[in-house]
Amino acid sequence: MTSPATTATTGTMHIGELAEKTGLSLRTIRHYDEIGLLKASGRTEGGFRLYTQEDHSRLILIRRMKPLGFSLEEMMALLKIIDTLQGGVAGSDNPDVRAELDTFIAQAVERRQKLQDQLGMADEFLEVLRTQ
Repeated sequence: MTSPATTATTGTMHIGELAEKTGLSLRTIRHYDEIGLLKASGRTEGGFRLYTQEDHSRLILIRRMKPLGFSLEEMMALLKIIDTLQGGVAGSDNPDVRAELDTFIAQAVERRQKLQDQLGMADEFLEVLRTQ
């Protein structure tokens, strides 16, 4: 099994550390691994998942999509687009890929506005309660 000193030198972290850094549960991270949304970058000799800083960044991106109500399927599709654009994968210069990203951006803006509107209603509600 990899020792903590070894994981520190290789820049990897165990699932517990990743959970602590992201505020997500172990169960959620394991589920994301099982469905292929966030695969562990490696495993220890004992079979424990190991994650890199890139995995951490990817999980933070996933966490940021959650409040906007993106489904797991939508998250996977968006991550595939981002991987294509960032990784120099074949098709990264394809205008259709950029158009797909633009569609996600428009959806995120719309969903954010909806949350903003709900927050405004919550503020109004609190004001009504406070004046009672």
